[in-house]
Amino acid sequence: MLLEFIKNHIWQILIGLNYILALSAVITILLKRLNPTKTLSYIIGLLVLPFIGLIFYYLFGQEYRKSKIFSRKNVLNQSVVKKIQSELELDTKTINKVDDILDEKSKLIPLLYNSEKSKLTVNNEIKLIKNGDNKFEMVFDDISTAKHHIHLEYFIIKDDKIGTELLNLLCQKAEEGLEVRIVIDDVGSSISSKMKKKLKNCGIEMHAFMPVLFSKFTGQMNYRDHRKIIVIDGKIGYVGGINISDNYVNANNDRYWRDTHIRITGEAVKPLQILFLTTWDFASDDELKISKSYFPEHNCKENVPLQIAASGPDTDWSNIMEAIFVAITNAEKTIYITTPYFIPNDEIITALQVASRSNLDVKIIVPKKSDSWVAQYATNSYLEQLMEANVEVYQYTKGFIHAKTMVVDNVFGTVGTANMDYRSFNINFEVNALIYNTEFCDQLTEMFNDDLKDTKKLDYESWKNRPKSTKFIEAVARLAAPLL
Repeated sequence: MLLEFIKNHIWQILIGLNYILALSAVITILLKRLNPTKTLSYIIGLLVLPFIGLIFYYLFGQEYRKSKIFSRKNVLNQSVVKKIQSELELDTKTINKVDDILDEKSKLIPLLYNSEKSKLTVNNEIKLIKNGDNKFEMVFDDISTAKHHIHLEYFIIKDDKIGTELLNLLCQKAEEGLEVRIVIDDVGSSISSKMKKKLKNCGIEMHAFMPVLFSKFTGQMNYRDHRKIIVIDGKIGYVGGINISDNYVNANNDRYWRDTHIRITGEAVKPLQILFLTTWDFASDDELKISKSYFPEHNCKENVPLQIAASGPDTDWSNIMEAIFVAITNAEKTIYITTPYFIPNDEIITALQVASRSNLDVKIIVPKKSDSWVAQYATNSYLEQLMEANVEVYQYTKGFIHAKTMVVDNVFGTVGTANMDYRSFNINFEVNALIYNTEFCDQLTEMFNDDLKDTKKLDYESWKNRPKSTKFIEAVARLAAPLL
């Protein structure tokens, strides 16, 4: 009789359960003190769209930053790591010297230190790398001469031409007795079973970050490891926008791919190593005993101040977004941004508008044709309000520009993995290098100006009068921004 009742009233029961869960979610949302617009959007979705609203909320509305997807205590509490972090503390004289160079931009240093204990390192040398061809040439040389260990953490590793070449070299180094560890994002990467078997037989340890059952069908619906990190012997580090795939190598790619990366030697490799080890600890579920051999002494004679900024659902704050915001609001002359996806929050939009209206030189380069049509329309939806405030917007026409850089007043620059978008600011695991050095910033500015030669500057009046049908598609794409 009970089964017959359930059968006859199945939809009423399901609707009832839906609204019980929806009301529970609404209470949770109200207690979180979210942005009122965001709160209202979720509540309307939960109450007006049965089942769909609930699914959408549980997929995208959860604030995992506060509950933490994983803990870093296993690594940070180890005595070796504690000692390394204490050794990175700067004396007052050195800090004052950096403050004098940076002026107001020095606010970034305590911001990151107070939020995630991101230490400012001074004894560093940096090489600015343009495009994948140059990056892989350097990486292959450095791996070939590695003596102790090689650590890689990547959003995309594919066993195509360049990927196979790199993985074969890593196999060779593992067979020589080196420790080789790889963390891949399970959604972004694509490595065949045959190659995975070869890597295992060579002695390489590889683990997927937050593996999913059907990676090809999950798209961007999960919190992903978007970082691109290489650490070699604890002495050399790489970070930036270039993944391991033929798409990023113009010699192997039909479409010109413009990207930026950096090679670091010196003290900043240590926090980069710690960051890798925290991810490894989570992805491998391995009780890795961290020794001093992962943090060798360096002989770097250069003095480039640098902070490694990481953000993601494992951090208390949106560190990279906040660093970008502070840099923009404290700019005095110039702000030059290059990003493949410009889908920012209101804070960044307002900061850029205020800076431009205060007679600062604000320029942004975005792709004319993106690798994602939805992302392209979403990006385009934000450009009109920038140009209203006299921000100069340029569309890159030579190919696809994937670089993620910003330079402010020629004293502060950042290169990393974070796009100027919702996912990078709030969802994905990201890492950026924040560099406080005029010589490096001069190089970054020169690179920006060189890229401007392959762009078309948008005209505000023409852009404002684009077809209404285009504006409608942009508006729809903008609503999907959290999913991109």
